[in-house]
Amino acid sequence: MFKFLRKHPPKDSEERGQLKKELFGYRRCLDHGFPSKPSCMAYDPKLKLLAIGTKTGRIKILGAPGVEWSVELRSDVSVNQLFFLPEQGRLLSLCSDNTVYLWEINQKGEKSVLEQKREYTFSVDESRMKGISVCCLTNNCEQLLIGTEIGNIYILDLNSFKLLDQIIYQDVVMQNVPDDFKVNPGAVEALAVHPTDPDKFLIGYNRGLIVLWDNEASNADQTYNSTQQLESLSWHRNGTEFMSAHNDGSYIIWSSTNSAEPKDPALTPYGPFPCKAISKIDWKTAKLDPFIIFAGGMPRASYGDRHTVTIMQGANNIHTVLDFTSKVVDFITISRADEAEDEMEMDEPHTLVVLAEEELVLIDLETQGWPAYALPYLNSLHCSPITCSQHVSNVPDNLWQKIADAGQAQNKNLSSREWPINGGKIAGAESLTKDLLLTGHEDGTVRFWDASSTSMSLLYKLSTASLFNVEIHGDHNSGEVEEEWPPFRKVGNYDPYSDDPRLGIQKIALCPLSETLVVAGTAGQVVVMRAERDDRELEVSSTTVSVVSDRDGFVWKGHEALGKREGEVTFPAGFQPVAVMQISPPAACTALAFHSEWQLVAAGTAHGFGLFDYAQKKEVTSRCTLNPDDLTGTSDTPISRRKSFKKSLRESFRRLRRRRSERRKAEEKTKEQKKGDDKSEGIEEKASPIKTSPPASPESRPVERQVEARNPEDSISSMVRCLYFATTYISDVSNTTSSLWVGTNGGHVYIYTVTVPQEKRSENEVAAVLAKEIKLRHKAPVMSIAVVDGRTKILPDPLEVQHARAKEPQGNNHSVVICSEEQLKIFTLPHLKAKWKYKITAVNGSRIRKVAFINFRSRSDDNYSECNIACLNNQGELSVYSVSTLRQQLEASCLRREDINGISSFTFSKNGQGFYLQSASEYARVTLSARCATEPTCSLELKEGMRVVVEDEPEPETQEASQTEGNTETEAAQTSGGDNAEGLNDSVLNDSQANTTMEGEITQDSVQIMQHTEEVSTSTETTRTASVQETTTTVISGDNLENSTVTTTVTESSQQVTSSGDAPSTGNNEENKVPTPETQIIEKTEEELTKLKISDEDEALNKKRGLETTAEIQATVTAS
Repeated sequence: MFKFLRKHPPKDSEERGQLKKELFGYRRCLDHGFPSKPSCMAYDPKLKLLAIGTKTGRIKILGAPGVEWSVELRSDVSVNQLFFLPEQGRLLSLCSDNTVYLWEINQKGEKSVLEQKREYTFSVDESRMKGISVCCLTNNCEQLLIGTEIGNIYILDLNSFKLLDQIIYQDVVMQNVPDDFKVNPGAVEALAVHPTDPDKFLIGYNRGLIVLWDNEASNADQTYNSTQQLESLSWHRNGTEFMSAHNDGSYIIWSSTNSAEPKDPALTPYGPFPCKAISKIDWKTAKLDPFIIFAGGMPRASYGDRHTVTIMQGANNIHTVLDFTSKVVDFITISRADEAEDEMEMDEPHTLVVLAEEELVLIDLETQGWPAYALPYLNSLHCSPITCSQHVSNVPDNLWQKIADAGQAQNKNLSSREWPINGGKIAGAESLTKDLLLTGHEDGTVRFWDASSTSMSLLYKLSTASLFNVEIHGDHNSGEVEEEWPPFRKVGNYDPYSDDPRLGIQKIALCPLSETLVVAGTAGQVVVMRAERDDRELEVSSTTVSVVSDRDGFVWKGHEALGKREGEVTFPAGFQPVAVMQISPPAACTALAFHSEWQLVAAGTAHGFGLFDYAQKKEVTSRCTLNPDDLTGTSDTPISRRKSFKKSLRESFRRLRRRRSERRKAEEKTKEQKKGDDKSEGIEEKASPIKTSPPASPESRPVERQVEARNPEDSISSMVRCLYFATTYISDVSNTTSSLWVGTNGGHVYIYTVTVPQEKRSENEVAAVLAKEIKLRHKAPVMSIAVVDGRTKILPDPLEVQHARAKEPQGNNHSVVICSEEQLKIFTLPHLKAKWKYKITAVNGSRIRKVAFINFRSRSDDNYSECNIACLNNQGELSVYSVSTLRQQLEASCLRREDINGISSFTFSKNGQGFYLQSASEYARVTLSARCATEPTCSLELKEGMRVVVEDEPEPETQEASQTEGNTETEAAQTSGGDNAEGLNDSVLNDSQANTTMEGEITQDSVQIMQHTEEVSTSTETTRTASVQETTTTVISGDNLENSTVTTTVTESSQQVTSSGDAPSTGNNEENKVPTPETQIIEKTEEELTKLKISDEDEALNKKRGLETTAEIQATVTAS
């Protein structure tokens, strides 16, 4: 009976069900870091908001720290261009599918959200429409100029969000161009609206032709021709001059009134040798001297691989080339004239915003030396690849201040001005606790991020490279200009290169109460550090702990240990080293734990573990977890396998060759046995080099494939996966004992009793003795271990009881929770009897990858909390289990199972939140707690009357089209309104009339068109499904319908347009005029013969389609 109850605990009651809703609740909160694959950006100078679009279809708007909105489109759509409608809280986005979206920041209840309001889609005719090349917003922000690759320019009215009838065709523009320039100018490469005359704008074509177009007069005011391919255009503020940038690295200044020749000859800043293209140029005026800012233009031979933005200021020849480590996507210059309410004579630029592929950099143009700003958000988390992370909650104010002060000292070369992008307001209250997210990096650095709020900023950067003999390259963001030409200056923090791969950080552990930090690296180095306020000179001692010294025949074939730096080294304020433990052999650390009260640290590798006393700086104990079978297999850790790639490749080919040979011989043997050949036995003996081991049978092959398919780290059973310090009952129930628990990859748990002297801690030695062992039957890797007291609470961390952060453990009925990859199991202490078990792999086939013990608090009751186990499996699913009965409390899908990087980087916090890398540069934040969730709570205030109400489309009306004279058959078609509508067209086929919707084309054979008014004449206009808003006028004449006309007006709102290079229409869609039959036929005949087609046998089908169509019809029949 007790066994049954243990296996089948009672079901949850209704009260428990309500309590679970108060405790648990999964949702995704927000993202931290730099967006992956950025493609464009925009800035609103009035509201001071920055928007960034990505190639993965994401849009993010940011203002002051903590103010942000984001939206995600389809993953297969790229955001190509963004435009703010200034001071309206609206954003236009042009996507790769030729769709323009209008977004609005609106208040929805207590939250401010970014929502889509309008959408306009251009239909793409593959034969004639090549796509949108460039867009430009007019000065009054009421129209969007859209340039295409075929050279035409369309105008989108932003009030109605419909395309205007006016189209600036390339042929029309070329009619006003002098004969010398009448060549195919190519695609529209750049558009720039005149700063003082809103009716004029520059049209820059790909092959160098520039036209100053007067939109009101519909003609070319001036024509400029350059011999080089055009890249960018920029106006001077007064509108009398403009600048053009070209693909040979030159720029030209032109006069807006004289197009005969340039005002100044073409200037190539980094010539005379061939240079790369200047992709964008900006010309800004200032009281001192004007600024010329451009991207690219570097000499091809010398610096063609550099990613640069050049800043030049006037006659003083202030010249700096900002050198980035990733490609420059776009840049924006923020000027005080754009932000001011009143008109200003000068632009007065004060900040340069540069968007690179891997980071965002802001340059202060008003401070001498043009320093960079410290980023409050959008930090490049992957400035060096992230290797591990840890979340620390509720950091004491004293330690927080030490870290912040040390970080401020590192930012002395950065700008001291206030962050310029400060739009919006934070609506929610500030966080009550100070939380840290620590990230370890490949270059040996540990970065401390402020994870208390929605904007994650860098507080402090710690480098461990100064402890070892490693050549360190110069500070990447020192702000110093190199003594060369061009005058390069390194900017930004992104640096994907590492001085030495052995410096990589593998594990991090921080005790905020003792202000102690322990980091473990790739070469077996374990560094214990403590926070200090002042700089100090220290000589760091290193202690070697050998874990395989008692094993004969073991040969380490991996990398060497890092050499310690001799003599005294000056360490700045912040975390400074106390002791260094070097594990031998120097394999990568796979597990780390330390007890700040006992001053002990334990570190494990693939070969074993070592226990180190950092108070006395000496080894306490060590153990090799290798068995004789592992001696040859585990001497090479995963990192050393990369070193012996040739050997590994050779062994792999040998295994494949051996297996193929065995499989082939086994098949031959089977065939010979079926034939009854007596020689089969001899053949088999020759084929098998080892007679005692028969060929692999088909039954054993799946086992081999399963082992080979597992993670290389999982295949090493000796690897130490978890370490845990606890004071609990090990020997008897009467006395608690300090203990160390060690879990391995083979399901083996070692329990050590540790004796820590209470007096004379620096003199008396610490002793550790192996007390017990646990061997799990399923031999799955042990992921985590925790001891639970009598109140089903996890034992508090060191020093938490002394600092009144936790209560002392109660009761003597402790139990230990052992979490392996395949199951959760609870044992009683000290007898180690199985109490509860929950099988995970056997039930759903998944494996646990991350485990944490979390204290969940009730959403409504501050006094109630309970401890539970949170797990993430290899399927990307999060689940919560009760510590008392291992009953599942929550299950939610978080990641895709293919996202291996996201699963391996997942980190839990103590309050139920989680962080994982959704890309190399961005953390996603989720929560499992109904109470604790960090979400942006912000608002945006707009002035009254600033947001123009977008015109709604008129409600469709259903009307009936009928004819009363001489018709042998009358067809009435009614349609219902909607966002997508198709127009009906009337045509005369075989002396009968039918209202049809035709999707085919009318051929010359199927429709007879006669050009005499007394005979049968038909003008048919077919509206395809992909076209929008077109007014079609159809003139019908029959034998008994003399001079009768039918006018059909079709209005569609599907926001699609067929963009082609045809000549502009002469008709006015707004006027309800009926042209004469002769005029109508002459204008439409040629177009109908090529575009429209219908056959006689489709007449019945077309009649049916005419009845079922959903178009809006307004037909007026006038008969004389």
